Amino acid sequence: MSPLSPFSRWQAHPWHGISIGPNPPQIVHVYVEITPFDLIKYELDKTAGFLRVDRPQRTSSLPPALYGFIPRTYCADRVGDLSPKAKRGDKDPLDICVISERPINHSEVILNAKIIGGLQVVDQEEADDKIISILLNDSIWGGVEDVSDLPEILVERLRHYFATYKMIPGSPSTLTVEATYGREHAFKVVEAAIQDYREAYPESLSE
Repeated sequence: MSPLSPFSRWQAHPWHGISIGPNPPQIVHVYVEITPFDLIKYELDKTAGFLRVDRPQRTSSLPPALYGFIPRTYCADRVGDLSPKAKRGDKDPLDICVISERPINHSEVILNAKIIGGLQVVDQEEADDKIISILLNDSIWGGVEDVSDLPEILVERLRHYFATYKMIPGSPSTLTVEATYGREHAFKVVEAAIQDYREAYPESLSE
């Protein structure tokens, strides 16, 4: 009988206990918080490591792609420096959208994604970038290398969703989608978020 392969005796924390991915910044792991079918916005409880109900989706616009974050990333000074209209990072893991031809209707899953670009989002003067990626080896979208290769309508839906998903009727919006950028800049954002994480959580690097 062969010995057991290495395994985690307890469930890993989605942010700190899962590796960044097989080949960052090009290929990364994604922890999925929200699917395109969700009418509720879920967000990781950063202490407990479980999904928490954040709020109902306010508008009729649903997420046009899977949405989550890249483990062991953190948006602080380095990420903020890459966003001209931001004063700092938002001190959260780096957000990421994943485009998939086959519907994935479960959250709290991990997948491999190929980074192709991103949206430069600023919320209350904080960098809140949304990286755009493709499910690795996707049958339809797998050949896409850069966000410029996507249909314009798909990028427009992503921009519209993030421009409106925090809107409160009667209140001015504090969030703006400043730009869409390609994969080379997205790689820089991911690398910056990795370095910000290593500085903020050096104790996790030995785990």
